Amino acid sequence: MPNRQRRAALAITMGAVLGLAGALAAGPVLAQAAPRTDLVVGMRLEPPHLDPTAGAAAAIDEVTYANLYEPLTRIDAEGKVVPGLAEKWEVSADGLTYTFHLRKGAKFHDGTDADSADVKFSLDRARGAESVNAQKGYFAAIAGVEAPDARTVVVTLSRPDGLFLFHMASGDAAIVAPESAGANKQTPVGTGPFKFERWVAGDRVVLVRNPDYDGPKPALERVTFRFISDPAAQVAALKAGDIDSFPQFDTYEALPQFRDDGAFTVMVGTTEGETILGTNNARKPFDDVRVRRAMAHAIDRKTLIDGVLFGNGAPIGSHFPPHRAGYVDLTGLYPYDPDKAKELLAEAGHPDGFATTLRLPPPIYARRSGELIAAMLAEVGVRVTIEPMEWAPWLEKVFKGKDYDLTLIAHTEPLDIDIYGRPDYYFNYRSERFNAVGAELDRTQDSAKRNALYGEQQRILAEDAVNGFLFMLPSATVQKSAVQGMWVNRPIQANDVTGVRWK
Repeated sequence: MPNRQRRAALAITMGAVLGLAGALAAGPVLAQAAPRTDLVVGMRLEPPHLDPTAGAAAAIDEVTYANLYEPLTRIDAEGKVVPGLAEKWEVSADGLTYTFHLRKGAKFHDGTDADSADVKFSLDRARGAESVNAQKGYFAAIAGVEAPDARTVVVTLSRPDGLFLFHMASGDAAIVAPESAGANKQTPVGTGPFKFERWVAGDRVVLVRNPDYDGPKPALERVTFRFISDPAAQVAALKAGDIDSFPQFDTYEALPQFRDDGAFTVMVGTTEGETILGTNNARKPFDDVRVRRAMAHAIDRKTLIDGVLFGNGAPIGSHFPPHRAGYVDLTGLYPYDPDKAKELLAEAGHPDGFATTLRLPPPIYARRSGELIAAMLAEVGVRVTIEPMEWAPWLEKVFKGKDYDLTLIAHTEPLDIDIYGRPDYYFNYRSERFNAVGAELDRTQDSAKRNALYGEQQRILAEDAVNGFLFMLPSATVQKSAVQGMWVNRPIQANDVTGVRWK
Protein backbone atom coordinates (compact mmCIF):
# COMPACT_ATOMS: atom_id res chain seq x y z
CA MET A 1 0.00 0.00 0.00
CA PRO A 2 1.47 3.42 -0.96
CA ASN A 3 2.53 5.66 1.95
CA ARG A 4 -0.14 8.22 1.09
CA GLN A 5 -2.89 5.57 1.23
CA ARG A 6 -1.41 4.08 4.39
CA ARG A 7 -1.41 7.50 6.07
CA ALA A 8 -5.03 8.11 4.99
CA ALA A 9 -6.14 4.70 6.31
CA LEU A 10 -4.33 5.34 9.58
CA ALA A 11 -6.02 8.72 9.91
CA ILE A 12 -9.43 7.14 9.34
CA THR A 13 -8.71 4.40 11.91
CA MET A 14 -7.44 6.89 14.50
CA GLY A 15 -10.47 9.09 13.89
CA ALA A 16 -12.78 6.14 14.50
CA VAL A 17 -10.94 5.22 17.71
CA LEU A 18 -11.04 8.78 18.98
CA GLY A 19 -14.71 9.04 18.05
CA LEU A 20 -15.47 5.85 19.97
CA ALA A 21 -13.47 7.08 22.95
CA GLY A 22 -15.35 10.36 22.84
CA ALA A 23 -18.65 8.52 22.73
CA LEU A 24 -17.64 6.35 25.69
CA ALA A 25 -16.50 9.43 27.62
CA ALA A 26 -19.76 11.17 26.85
CA GLY A 27 -21.78 8.36 28.48
CA PRO A 28 -20.84 9.14 32.10
CA VAL A 29 -21.12 12.88 31.44
CA LEU A 30 -24.69 12.42 30.21
CA ALA A 31 -25.47 10.18 33.21
CA GLN A 32 -24.14 12.80 35.60
CA ALA A 33 -26.15 15.50 33.85
CA ALA A 34 -29.37 13.56 34.50
CA PRO A 35 -29.34 12.21 38.06
CA ARG A 36 -32.21 10.10 39.27
CA THR A 37 -35.31 11.95 40.46
CA ASP A 38 -36.97 9.06 42.28
CA LEU A 39 -36.21 7.64 45.72
CA VAL A 40 -37.28 4.49 47.56
CA VAL A 41 -37.18 4.85 51.34
CA GLY A 42 -37.38 1.82 53.60
CA MET A 43 -39.45 1.79 56.80
CA ARG A 44 -39.89 -1.05 59.28
CA LEU A 45 -43.48 -0.15 60.23
CA GLU A 46 -46.44 0.76 58.08
CA PRO A 47 -48.49 3.69 59.42
CA PRO A 48 -52.03 2.85 60.56
CA HIS A 49 -53.23 5.87 58.55
CA LEU A 50 -51.84 9.14 57.15
CA ASP A 51 -53.36 11.81 59.41
CA PRO A 52 -50.74 13.03 61.93
CA THR A 53 -53.39 15.05 63.78
CA ALA A 54 -55.30 11.88 64.69
CA GLY A 55 -52.77 9.26 65.76
CA ALA A 56 -49.74 8.61 67.96
CA ALA A 57 -47.84 6.20 65.69
CA ALA A 58 -44.44 7.61 64.69
CA ALA A 59 -44.76 5.96 61.27
CA ILE A 60 -47.46 8.51 60.32
CA ASP A 61 -45.04 11.42 60.70
CA GLU A 62 -42.22 9.42 59.13
CA VAL A 63 -44.14 9.50 55.85
CA THR A 64 -45.99 12.81 56.07
CA TYR A 65 -44.01 15.35 58.14
CA ALA A 66 -42.71 18.25 56.00
CA ASN A 67 -43.34 16.14 52.89
CA LEU A 68 -47.14 16.19 52.73
CA TYR A 69 -48.20 18.42 55.62
CA GLU A 70 -46.82 21.64 57.07
CA PRO A 71 -47.41 23.07 60.55
CA LEU A 72 -47.14 26.80 61.25
CA THR A 73 -43.52 26.30 62.28
CA ARG A 74 -41.30 23.31 61.66
CA ILE A 75 -38.22 21.57 63.04
CA ASP A 76 -35.12 21.47 60.84
CA ALA A 77 -32.31 18.91 60.72
CA GLU A 78 -30.54 20.65 63.61
CA GLY A 79 -33.61 20.58 65.84
CA LYS A 80 -34.28 24.31 65.52
CA VAL A 81 -37.68 25.93 65.08
CA VAL A 82 -37.87 27.51 61.60
CA PRO A 83 -40.69 28.91 59.45
CA GLY A 84 -43.29 26.50 58.12
CA LEU A 85 -46.63 27.59 56.72
CA ALA A 86 -45.99 30.79 58.67
CA GLU A 87 -43.10 32.75 57.17
CA LYS A 88 -42.66 34.87 60.32
CA TRP A 89 -44.25 35.61 63.69
CA GLU A 90 -44.18 37.96 66.66
CA VAL A 91 -44.61 37.18 70.36
CA SER A 92 -45.96 39.73 72.84
CA ALA A 93 -43.82 40.80 75.79
CA ASP A 94 -46.01 38.86 78.24
CA GLY A 95 -45.72 35.68 76.14
CA LEU A 96 -49.49 35.39 75.73
CA THR A 97 -50.06 36.55 72.15
CA TYR A 98 -48.53 34.98 69.02
CA THR A 99 -49.13 36.66 65.66
CA PHE A 100 -48.35 34.45 62.68
CA HIS A 101 -47.99 35.70 59.09
CA LEU A 102 -48.71 33.01 56.50
CA ARG A 103 -46.86 32.48 53.23
CA LYS A 104 -48.45 34.24 50.30
CA GLY A 105 -49.67 31.83 47.65
CA ALA A 106 -49.72 28.68 49.82
CA LYS A 107 -52.27 26.17 48.56
CA PHE A 108 -53.56 22.75 49.52
CA HIS A 109 -52.99 19.87 47.13
CA ASP A 110 -56.60 20.11 45.95
CA GLY A 111 -55.92 23.64 44.68
CA THR A 112 -57.70 25.57 47.44
CA ASP A 113 -55.94 28.43 49.21
CA ALA A 114 -54.31 27.75 52.58
CA ASP A 115 -55.34 30.77 54.62
CA SER A 116 -55.90 31.90 58.21
CA ALA A 117 -59.35 30.27 58.32
CA ASP A 118 -57.70 26.88 57.79
CA VAL A 119 -55.23 27.56 60.59
CA LYS A 120 -58.03 28.56 62.93
CA PHE A 121 -59.95 25.41 61.98
CA SER A 122 -56.90 23.21 62.59
CA LEU A 123 -56.02 24.66 65.99
CA ASP A 124 -59.62 24.74 67.20
CA ARG A 125 -60.10 21.16 66.01
CA ALA A 126 -56.95 19.98 67.83
CA ARG A 127 -58.00 21.55 71.15
CA GLY A 128 -61.74 20.92 70.89
CA ALA A 129 -63.82 18.63 73.07
CA GLU A 130 -64.08 16.04 70.29
CA SER A 131 -60.36 16.12 69.48
CA VAL A 132 -58.60 12.80 68.89
CA ASN A 133 -55.19 14.49 68.66
CA ALA A 134 -52.55 12.33 70.36
CA GLN A 135 -50.86 15.47 71.71
CA LYS A 136 -53.93 17.45 72.73
CA GLY A 137 -51.90 18.88 75.60
CA TYR A 138 -49.84 20.89 73.12
CA PHE A 139 -52.93 23.05 72.51
CA ALA A 140 -54.23 23.26 76.09
CA ALA A 141 -52.87 26.76 76.71
CA ILE A 142 -54.73 28.26 73.72
CA ALA A 143 -57.51 30.58 74.87
CA GLY A 144 -58.53 31.74 71.40
CA VAL A 145 -57.61 31.89 67.72
CA GLU A 146 -58.48 34.84 65.50
CA ALA A 147 -58.10 35.36 61.75
CA PRO A 148 -58.18 39.14 61.17
CA ASP A 149 -57.25 38.70 57.51
CA ALA A 150 -56.43 35.86 55.12
CA ARG A 151 -52.71 35.81 55.92
CA THR A 152 -52.70 36.68 59.63
CA VAL A 153 -53.46 34.43 62.59
CA VAL A 154 -53.49 35.66 66.19
CA VAL A 155 -53.27 33.00 68.90
CA THR A 156 -53.94 34.05 72.49
CA LEU A 157 -52.78 31.85 75.35
CA SER A 158 -54.34 31.59 78.81
CA ARG A 159 -50.87 31.15 80.29
CA PRO A 160 -47.30 31.38 79.01
CA ASP A 161 -46.01 28.26 77.29
CA GLY A 162 -42.26 28.19 76.76
CA LEU A 163 -42.58 25.36 74.22
CA PHE A 164 -45.50 26.73 72.23
CA LEU A 165 -43.54 27.43 69.01
CA PHE A 166 -41.82 24.07 69.36
CA HIS A 167 -45.11 22.24 69.77
CA MET A 168 -46.64 24.12 66.84
CA ALA A 169 -43.84 22.59 64.74
CA SER A 170 -45.01 19.02 65.40
CA GLY A 171 -46.92 16.80 63.02
CA ASP A 172 -49.79 16.92 65.49
CA ALA A 173 -50.10 20.64 64.66
CA ALA A 174 -50.21 20.12 60.88
CA ILE A 175 -52.51 22.58 59.13
CA VAL A 176 -55.42 20.90 57.35
CA ALA A 177 -58.51 22.14 55.52
CA PRO A 178 -62.08 21.57 56.74
CA GLU A 179 -63.09 20.33 53.27
CA SER A 180 -60.58 17.46 53.29
CA ALA A 181 -59.72 16.84 56.97
CA GLY A 182 -62.22 14.01 57.34
CA ALA A 183 -60.59 11.95 54.60
CA ASN A 184 -56.94 12.60 55.47
CA LYS A 185 -56.40 9.18 57.00
CA GLN A 186 -56.61 7.51 53.60
CA THR A 187 -56.30 10.34 51.05
CA PRO A 188 -54.20 13.03 52.72
CA VAL A 189 -54.34 16.64 51.52
CA GLY A 190 -51.74 19.04 52.84
CA THR A 191 -49.73 22.06 51.70
CA GLY A 192 -46.30 20.41 51.41
CA PRO A 193 -43.90 20.07 48.48
CA PHE A 194 -45.09 16.50 47.82
CA LYS A 195 -48.61 15.23 47.37
CA PHE A 196 -50.19 11.84 47.83
CA GLU A 197 -50.44 9.51 44.83
CA ARG A 198 -51.37 6.10 46.23
CA TRP A 199 -51.17 3.67 49.13
CA VAL A 200 -50.77 -0.05 48.49
CA ALA A 201 -51.70 -1.53 51.87
CA GLY A 202 -48.99 -3.73 53.34
CA ASP A 203 -46.41 -2.58 50.81
CA ARG A 204 -45.89 1.13 50.07
CA VAL A 205 -47.04 4.74 50.00
CA VAL A 206 -46.11 6.82 46.94
CA LEU A 207 -45.74 10.61 46.94
CA VAL A 208 -45.13 12.81 43.90
CA ARG A 209 -43.72 16.31 43.62
CA ASN A 210 -46.31 19.06 43.99
CA PRO A 211 -45.93 21.28 40.91
CA ASP A 212 -47.95 24.06 42.54
CA TYR A 213 -45.89 24.30 45.73
CA ASP A 214 -45.18 27.93 46.55
CA GLY A 215 -41.76 27.30 48.10
CA PRO A 216 -38.49 25.77 46.86
CA LYS A 217 -39.17 22.74 44.66
CA PRO A 218 -37.59 19.46 45.80
CA ALA A 219 -35.13 17.71 43.47
CA LEU A 220 -37.09 14.46 43.70
CA GLU A 221 -40.14 13.91 41.53
CA ARG A 222 -41.33 10.70 43.18
CA VAL A 223 -40.77 9.14 46.60
CA THR A 224 -41.87 5.64 47.54
CA PHE A 225 -41.98 4.55 51.19
CA ARG A 226 -41.63 0.75 51.30
CA PHE A 227 -42.63 -1.15 54.45
CA ILE A 228 -40.35 -4.07 55.35
CA SER A 229 -40.60 -5.36 58.91
CA ASP A 230 -38.39 -8.46 58.65
CA PRO A 231 -34.72 -7.69 59.42
CA ALA A 232 -33.34 -10.20 56.91
CA ALA A 233 -35.63 -8.82 54.22
CA GLN A 234 -34.44 -5.27 54.99
CA VAL A 235 -30.82 -6.29 54.45
CA ALA A 236 -31.68 -8.21 51.29
CA ALA A 237 -33.67 -5.29 49.84
CA LEU A 238 -30.75 -2.92 50.38
CA LYS A 239 -28.24 -5.35 48.89
CA ALA A 240 -30.49 -5.96 45.88
CA GLY A 241 -30.83 -2.23 45.23
CA ASP A 242 -34.60 -2.23 45.86
CA ILE A 243 -34.21 0.32 48.68
CA ASP A 244 -32.19 3.52 48.22
CA SER A 245 -32.21 4.73 51.83
CA PHE A 246 -33.29 3.02 55.05
CA PRO A 247 -33.52 5.47 57.99
CA GLN A 248 -34.12 3.99 61.44
CA PHE A 249 -32.35 0.85 60.30
CA ASP A 250 -32.32 -1.21 63.46
CA THR A 251 -30.63 -4.43 62.34
CA TYR A 252 -27.52 -3.12 64.03
CA GLU A 253 -25.55 -6.33 63.62
CA ALA A 254 -25.62 -5.78 59.83
CA LEU A 255 -24.06 -2.30 59.94
CA PRO A 256 -20.43 -3.50 59.61
CA GLN A 257 -21.11 -5.25 56.28
CA PHE A 258 -22.58 -2.06 54.84
CA ARG A 259 -19.72 0.06 56.20
CA ASP A 260 -17.30 -2.25 54.35
CA ASP A 261 -19.18 -1.92 51.06
CA GLY A 262 -18.31 1.19 49.04
CA ALA A 263 -21.73 1.18 47.40
CA PHE A 264 -23.30 2.24 50.71
CA THR A 265 -23.05 4.98 53.29
CA VAL A 266 -23.83 4.33 56.96
CA MET A 267 -24.77 7.27 59.19
CA VAL A 268 -25.35 6.91 62.94
CA GLY A 269 -26.80 9.89 64.78
CA THR A 270 -29.04 10.76 67.68
CA THR A 271 -32.79 10.58 68.16
CA GLU A 272 -35.29 11.82 70.70
CA GLY A 273 -36.26 8.21 71.43
CA GLU A 274 -36.08 7.61 75.16
CA THR A 275 -36.53 3.84 75.41
CA ILE A 276 -38.30 2.83 78.61
CA LEU A 277 -39.68 -0.17 80.42
CA GLY A 278 -43.14 1.38 80.66
CA THR A 279 -44.76 0.66 84.02
CA ASN A 280 -48.40 0.89 85.09
CA ASN A 281 -47.90 2.87 88.30
CA ALA A 282 -51.55 2.35 89.36
CA ARG A 283 -51.48 -1.45 89.18
CA LYS A 284 -50.18 -3.63 92.01
CA PRO A 285 -47.40 -4.28 92.82
CA PHE A 286 -46.03 -1.41 90.72
CA ASP A 287 -47.84 1.17 92.83
CA ASP A 288 -45.05 0.57 95.39
CA VAL A 289 -41.95 2.66 94.61
CA ARG A 290 -39.76 -0.04 96.21
CA VAL A 291 -40.86 -2.52 93.56
CA ARG A 292 -40.11 -0.04 90.78
CA ARG A 293 -36.70 0.72 92.28
CA ALA A 294 -35.99 -2.99 92.60
CA MET A 295 -36.64 -3.48 88.88
CA ALA A 296 -34.36 -0.55 88.09
CA HIS A 297 -31.53 -2.24 90.01
CA ALA A 298 -32.24 -5.54 88.22
CA ILE A 299 -31.65 -4.13 84.73
CA ASP A 300 -28.15 -4.04 83.25
CA ARG A 301 -28.23 -1.20 80.70
CA LYS A 302 -24.80 -2.02 79.26
CA THR A 303 -25.88 -5.57 78.44
CA LEU A 304 -29.02 -4.17 76.79
CA ILE A 305 -27.10 -1.69 74.66
CA ASP A 306 -24.51 -4.28 73.63
CA GLY A 307 -27.04 -7.05 73.02
CA VAL A 308 -29.82 -5.07 71.35
CA LEU A 309 -28.06 -2.10 69.73
CA PHE A 310 -24.61 -3.70 69.25
CA GLY A 311 -23.07 -0.80 71.15
CA ASN A 312 -24.90 1.93 69.23
CA GLY A 313 -26.72 3.82 71.97
CA ALA A 314 -26.43 5.81 75.19
CA PRO A 315 -27.83 4.83 78.61
CA ILE A 316 -30.33 7.15 80.32
CA GLY A 317 -31.40 7.53 83.92
CA SER A 318 -34.52 9.59 83.30
CA HIS A 319 -36.76 10.71 80.45
CA PHE A 320 -34.41 13.19 78.76
CA PRO A 321 -31.89 12.87 75.88
CA PRO A 322 -28.18 13.30 76.69
CA HIS A 323 -27.56 15.51 73.64
CA ARG A 324 -29.92 18.28 74.84
CA ALA A 325 -29.00 21.16 77.12
CA GLY A 326 -30.54 20.55 80.52
CA TYR A 327 -29.66 16.85 80.64
CA VAL A 328 -28.63 15.48 84.03
CA ASP A 329 -26.76 12.17 84.16
CA LEU A 330 -28.74 10.02 86.61
CA THR A 331 -27.62 6.63 85.32
CA GLY A 332 -25.70 6.04 88.55
CA LEU A 333 -28.80 6.30 90.76
CA TYR A 334 -29.74 2.66 90.18
CA PRO A 335 -26.59 0.72 89.34
CA TYR A 336 -27.02 -2.88 88.26
CA ASP A 337 -27.31 -4.68 91.59
CA PRO A 338 -29.47 -7.85 91.74
CA ASP A 339 -28.89 -8.25 95.49
CA LYS A 340 -30.21 -4.75 96.16
CA ALA A 341 -33.19 -5.56 93.92
CA LYS A 342 -34.01 -8.67 95.97
CA GLU A 343 -33.66 -6.69 99.18
CA LEU A 344 -36.11 -4.03 98.00
CA LEU A 345 -38.59 -6.67 96.81
CA ALA A 346 -38.47 -8.35 100.23
CA GLU A 347 -39.07 -4.97 101.92
CA ALA A 348 -42.10 -4.49 99.67
CA GLY A 349 -43.53 -7.84 100.74
CA HIS A 350 -42.37 -9.93 97.79
CA PRO A 351 -39.48 -12.04 99.10
CA ASP A 352 -40.23 -14.71 96.50
CA GLY A 353 -40.87 -12.20 93.71
CA PHE A 354 -44.09 -12.11 91.71
CA ALA A 355 -45.52 -12.86 88.27
CA THR A 356 -46.28 -10.20 85.67
CA THR A 357 -46.89 -9.68 81.96
CA LEU A 358 -44.78 -7.66 79.53
CA ARG A 359 -46.69 -6.52 76.43
CA LEU A 360 -44.30 -5.79 73.58
CA PRO A 361 -45.00 -3.77 70.40
CA PRO A 362 -43.43 -4.93 67.11
CA PRO A 363 -40.14 -2.95 66.75
CA ILE A 364 -37.01 -5.09 66.89
CA TYR A 365 -35.48 -3.07 69.76
CA ALA A 366 -38.62 -3.73 71.84
CA ARG A 367 -38.77 -7.46 71.17
CA ARG A 368 -35.05 -8.00 71.78
CA SER A 369 -34.93 -5.77 74.86
CA GLY A 370 -38.01 -7.49 76.25
CA GLU A 371 -36.40 -10.92 76.08
CA LEU A 372 -33.25 -9.70 77.84
CA ILE A 373 -35.15 -7.77 80.52
CA ALA A 374 -37.38 -10.76 81.23
CA ALA A 375 -34.25 -12.83 81.87
CA MET A 376 -32.77 -10.12 84.11
CA LEU A 377 -35.94 -9.78 86.15
CA ALA A 378 -36.16 -13.55 86.52
CA GLU A 379 -32.80 -13.43 88.30
CA VAL A 380 -34.40 -11.45 91.14
CA GLY A 381 -37.64 -13.45 91.26
CA VAL A 382 -39.88 -11.45 88.92
CA ARG A 383 -41.45 -14.00 86.57
CA VAL A 384 -42.31 -12.30 83.29
CA THR A 385 -44.70 -13.61 80.66
CA ILE A 386 -44.02 -11.93 77.32
CA GLU A 387 -46.99 -11.05 75.13
CA PRO A 388 -45.96 -9.85 71.63
CA MET A 389 -48.48 -7.45 70.07
CA GLU A 390 -48.93 -5.85 66.70
CA TRP A 391 -48.92 -2.08 66.52
CA ALA A 392 -52.67 -1.38 66.33
CA PRO A 393 -53.63 -3.63 69.29
CA TRP A 394 -50.75 -2.18 71.34
CA LEU A 395 -51.99 1.36 70.72
CA GLU A 396 -55.55 0.37 71.57
CA LYS A 397 -54.90 -1.76 74.66
CA VAL A 398 -51.75 -0.33 76.19
CA PHE A 399 -51.45 3.29 75.09
CA LYS A 400 -55.13 4.20 75.02
CA GLY A 401 -56.68 1.57 77.29
CA LYS A 402 -53.90 1.48 79.93
CA ASP A 403 -54.49 -2.27 80.17
CA TYR A 404 -51.03 -3.61 80.94
CA ASP A 405 -48.48 -4.35 83.67
CA LEU A 406 -45.26 -3.63 81.79
CA THR A 407 -44.44 -2.62 78.23
CA LEU A 408 -41.37 -1.41 76.34
CA ILE A 409 -41.33 1.47 73.90
CA ALA A 410 -39.21 4.37 72.64
CA HIS A 411 -40.91 7.74 73.07
CA THR A 412 -39.68 9.61 70.01
CA GLU A 413 -41.47 12.93 70.46
CA PRO A 414 -38.96 15.73 71.20
CA LEU A 415 -38.84 17.34 74.66
CA ASP A 416 -41.73 15.21 75.85
CA ILE A 417 -40.91 15.00 79.56
CA ASP A 418 -44.19 16.85 80.13
CA ILE A 419 -46.13 13.61 79.47
CA TYR A 420 -45.48 12.67 83.10
CA GLY A 421 -47.70 15.56 84.16
CA ARG A 422 -50.72 14.36 82.20
CA PRO A 423 -53.28 12.81 84.56
CA ASP A 424 -54.73 10.48 81.94
CA TYR A 425 -51.43 9.27 80.46
CA TYR A 426 -50.85 5.53 80.29
CA PHE A 427 -48.14 5.46 83.00
CA ASN A 428 -50.84 6.36 85.59
CA TYR A 429 -48.27 8.50 87.40
CA ARG A 430 -49.26 11.31 89.77
CA SER A 431 -46.84 13.79 91.35
CA GLU A 432 -47.77 17.25 92.66
CA ARG A 433 -44.08 18.02 92.95
CA PHE A 434 -43.44 17.20 89.28
CA ASN A 435 -46.50 19.19 88.20
CA ALA A 436 -45.39 22.23 90.18
CA VAL A 437 -42.05 22.26 88.37
CA GLY A 438 -43.91 21.84 85.08
CA ALA A 439 -46.08 24.87 85.84
CA GLU A 440 -42.93 26.90 86.52
CA LEU A 441 -41.49 25.72 83.20
CA ASP A 442 -44.60 26.99 81.39
CA ARG A 443 -44.01 30.44 82.87
CA THR A 444 -40.30 30.50 82.09
CA GLN A 445 -38.75 31.77 78.86
CA ASP A 446 -35.09 32.07 79.92
CA SER A 447 -33.19 29.05 78.55
CA ALA A 448 -30.81 28.65 81.51
CA LYS A 449 -33.68 28.67 84.00
CA ARG A 450 -35.64 26.24 81.82
CA ASN A 451 -32.70 23.84 81.74
CA ALA A 452 -32.43 23.95 85.54
CA LEU A 453 -36.13 23.12 85.81
CA TYR A 454 -35.73 20.27 83.34
CA GLY A 455 -32.99 18.91 85.60
CA GLU A 456 -35.32 19.07 88.59
CA GLN A 457 -38.01 17.16 86.69
CA GLN A 458 -35.51 14.48 85.69
CA ARG A 459 -34.48 13.97 89.32
CA ILE A 460 -38.10 13.60 90.44
CA LEU A 461 -38.83 10.95 87.82
CA ALA A 462 -35.63 9.07 88.63
CA GLU A 463 -36.26 9.13 92.38
CA ASP A 464 -39.79 7.85 91.83
CA ALA A 465 -38.50 5.23 89.35
CA VAL A 466 -41.64 5.88 87.35
CA ASN A 467 -40.40 3.69 84.50
CA GLY A 468 -37.32 1.66 83.77
CA PHE A 469 -35.16 4.24 81.96
CA LEU A 470 -33.03 2.23 79.54
CA PHE A 471 -31.31 3.92 76.59
CA MET A 472 -31.62 6.43 73.77
CA LEU A 473 -32.57 4.81 70.50
CA PRO A 474 -29.83 5.62 67.95
CA SER A 475 -30.58 6.83 64.43
CA ALA A 476 -28.87 4.52 61.95
CA THR A 477 -29.33 5.13 58.23
CA VAL A 478 -28.04 2.81 55.51
CA GLN A 479 -28.27 4.15 51.98
CA LYS A 480 -26.71 4.12 48.55
CA SER A 481 -23.60 6.28 48.53
CA ALA A 482 -25.01 8.58 45.86
CA VAL A 483 -27.95 9.69 48.03
CA GLN A 484 -27.48 13.11 49.63
CA GLY A 485 -29.56 15.16 52.03
CA MET A 486 -31.10 12.58 54.38
CA TRP A 487 -30.95 13.69 58.01
CA VAL A 488 -28.17 12.19 60.15
CA ASN A 489 -29.95 12.94 63.43
CA ARG A 490 -33.68 12.70 64.11
CA PRO A 491 -34.71 15.71 66.21
CA ILE A 492 -38.30 14.85 65.31
CA GLN A 493 -39.93 11.64 64.07
CA ALA A 494 -39.69 12.33 60.36
CA ASN A 495 -38.17 11.19 57.08
CA ASP A 496 -37.90 14.65 55.56
CA VAL A 497 -37.02 14.11 51.89
CA THR A 498 -37.59 17.70 50.78
CA GLY A 499 -33.83 18.35 50.52
CA VAL A 500 -32.74 14.94 49.21
CA ARG A 501 -31.04 14.56 45.83
CA TRP A 502 -28.78 12.17 43.95
CA LYS A 503 -25.14 12.98 43.22
